[in-house]
Amino acid sequence: MSARLLSKSFGSLAVRTPHTAAGQRIGLLGGSFNPPHRAHVAISEAILKRLDLDEVWWLVSPGNPLKSHSDLAPLAERLEACERIATHPRIKVTALEADLKSASTVVTLSFLKRRFPDLHFVWIMGGDNLAGFHRWTAWRRIATLMPFVVADRPDWRLRALSSPAARALARFRLDDSKAASLALQQAPAWSYLTLRLSPESSTEIRAGRASISASRAAKPR
Repeated sequence: MSARLLSKSFGSLAVRTPHTAAGQRIGLLGGSFNPPHRAHVAISEAILKRLDLDEVWWLVSPGNPLKSHSDLAPLAERLEACERIATHPRIKVTALEADLKSASTVVTLSFLKRRFPDLHFVWIMGGDNLAGFHRWTAWRRIATLMPFVVADRPDWRLRALSSPAARALARFRLDDSKAASLALQQAPAWSYLTLRLSPESSTEIRAGRASISASRAAKPR
């Protein structure tokens, strides 16, 4: 997307964002959060510490364009659930993608770079995201907008690090021992962090809830 189109697209939009101060280091964790869970919190808290960030913003998406929306809870419900679970004072819950009227990562990151040129952003993704990153719209452009950090996920490390995107960007990878400087690096730059792994996932939580509901419905009354 060209700078002219970005300016035209964003010029009339009122996009609500957390309060900021010049020079802050901000992590951006996007996703449907359908529902949010303890692994989201654990990843955010670990990355706050490991990358020496000031805040992590949860970008609660109106809907992932790569996923079905058939079991997607309403945005207001997901935001409320995020606020309940994200009790750390430096984790901020936002719905700015709804204000942008877009769930496209390249649009979101481009907007934030233009709106806050004096901040140091880091995009946060999971190992499962890196494995399929080459399928994202304008993924090469995303990699040049800001540094990104990949949080390890159970059973995904090998697939993530051997993925087309990881191979294409291999020369820009920082060792995780240098992750504290990642926010200040010139993009493209990225790091793959080994973290304490949690098996919890939104997909499994939804499946468990559906199974419980089905069992209750099947019981004779």
